[in-house]
Amino acid sequence: MAELQFFTGTMDSGKSTLALQTNHNHAARGRSGRIFTTHDRTGQAQVSSRLGLTHDAIEVEADFDFWRYVVDSLTQGARIDYLVCDEAQFYTRAQIDQLAKLVDELQIDVFAFGILTDFRTALFEGSQRLVELADRMNVLQVEALCWCGKRATHNARTENGVMVTEGEVIVVGDVEEQDRGPAGDANVAYEVLCRQHHRRHLTAARAKAVSLAPEPLPFG
Repeated sequence: MAELQFFTGTMDSGKSTLALQTNHNHAARGRSGRIFTTHDRTGQAQVSSRLGLTHDAIEVEADFDFWRYVVDSLTQGARIDYLVCDEAQFYTRAQIDQLAKLVDELQIDVFAFGILTDFRTALFEGSQRLVELADRMNVLQVEALCWCGKRATHNARTENGVMVTEGEVIVVGDVEEQDRGPAGDANVAYEVLCRQHHRRHLTAARAKAVSLAPEPLPFG
């Protein structure tokens, strides 16, 4: 029986690497699949991992219809046994419903990969719907670590080195990289933190700055 599986973890936990490995494993067994992504860090129509692995993919725009794409492909004689869907947190609710329909009606396996919450600690639309519909939800076993060494559970966004909790939900960036944001001159980057340090807005750079600050001179 086909399944809708959701693989999730924080940034830097190996989701895209696992997506590419999943595709490789199924293709090696003679199965035919399609790879999808959206807003990948390297640009459109490509799945990339931080280990340097890449694979061409189909870009999922806001109006993309998974059901129509698959039905049209099958009608034209294509074979599709499974779908690998990276960056699934950015998919719309309707698109996740389409993926579930493909599993139920056409018995096509769907492997979706994405992070649960955004930099504000709010659920992404696509991830929320996957939690609601997935046959299986898998938390990745490769744990990303906060700068303090604890397990990272939250994704933080920084602008010009300062952690922010407001702004556009989708701004493409990467951990340990600086990217020009769409709003102007802000340098946007991401960092994974434990809940405690996310709540305190204490990034690695800020923690280092605090530790290097000179102690106040005693009076008297």
